[in-house]
Amino acid sequence: MEITYLLNSGFLLQLGDTALVFDDYLDPAGAVEKAAAASQELYIFASHAHFDHFDPHILEYAGKTTKYFFSSDTRQASGAAGFPAAKTVYLKTYDSYEDERIRITTFDSTDLGTSFLVEKDGWRIFHAGDFNWWHWKGDTEENIKLARNGFKKQMKRLDGLAADVAFFPVDGRLEEFAALGAREFCARTHVKALVTMHSVGFPQWQPPADFFLPGREIPCWVPMKPGESRKIEKGGEFSK
Repeated sequence: MEITYLLNSGFLLQLGDTALVFDDYLDPAGAVEKAAAASQELYIFASHAHFDHFDPHILEYAGKTTKYFFSSDTRQASGAAGFPAAKTVYLKTYDSYEDERIRITTFDSTDLGTSFLVEKDGWRIFHAGDFNWWHWKGDTEENIKLARNGFKKQMKRLDGLAADVAFFPVDGRLEEFAALGAREFCARTHVKALVTMHSVGFPQWQPPADFFLPGREIPCWVPMKPGESRKIEKGGEFSK
C-alpha cells in the first residue's frame, strides 16, 4: 500500500486501483485529484466537522467517488448538504457499515466526531481523527483530569485493537506531552506501524528510545511535506 501525506491529518492510501482518502481539507500537492482520475474505487472519509478535517471541496470528486463516509456531526457543516445522498454514509460513534467491498467501524473521539477502523482488501487501517490525550500545559487541573479520563475511557474500547497501520496525532502544541496519547495507544494495541499526524507547525518529531514497550517496537513515519509518500508492507516496513 502507498501512503501520501496531504496536510494536517489528511492522507491518501492507494491499494492497487482503490484509493482511500482521509480528512482532506487541503492537498497542496494535488495528490487526490490524480488518484481520483486513475482509481477504479474511491472512498473519502471525514472524521469530524472541524475545518481542518472536513472541507466541501471533496464534493468535486463526487463523480468518481464510490462512497463518502462522514461522522454524523458533519451533517451540520457548511457545504454538507450538497453531497449526493446515494453515495454518502453518516456514521455515529460505535457504528458500522459493511458491503461486499469494504467494512468500517467507528470509535469515539476525545474532541469531535469519530475515529475509523477500515478493513479493505485484507488491510486493517486505523485513523484516529482528533482522538488523542489532549493534555495542554497551563490548563486547569479540572480540564487536565477530564482530558485524561476521557482518553483512558476510550482506550478501554481500543485495548487489543489489531491494525496494519495506525494514523495518530502527535501535536507539537502540546510540547512535552505531544506524544502522550500515541505512546499509550501503541502500548495497548497491536498495530504494526505508526504514522503521526496533526503535526503542522513544529519541528519534526521522532519517537525517543523509550517510546515503545520493550519488544513492542514498530516502524514509525513522521511526514512533514505535503505530497511526501511511503510504501508500506503488510508487516509494517516503510520504504520510499
